[in-house]
Amino acid sequence: MLYMVYEHFKVGAPQIYRRLREKGRMMPEGLEYVSSWIDVDLTRCFQLMRTEDADLFPLWTDNWKDLMEFEIVPVHTSAEVRELMKGK
Repeated sequence: MLYMVYEHFKVGAPQIYRRLREKGRMMPEGLEYVSSWIDVDLTRCFQLMRTEDADLFPLWTDNWKDLMEFEIVPVHTSAEVRELMKGK
């Protein structure tokens, strides 16, 4: 399943990217990074992730919760929704 992760930076982007360079994403096995976008103010990240086990998210977010707050939303692709809406 796909998830849109909204990351709200508590600190400046340089601190976040420094940790990313030093330690990587620190994601558990089974949680897959797909892609991400950063707003032009460098205060939020919109990250698409994939997993079949949503219980893996706290294992990942615990590594970052001092630097950012998270909102994790399960999502469908537009193509998936078109299929779901056929015949409705």
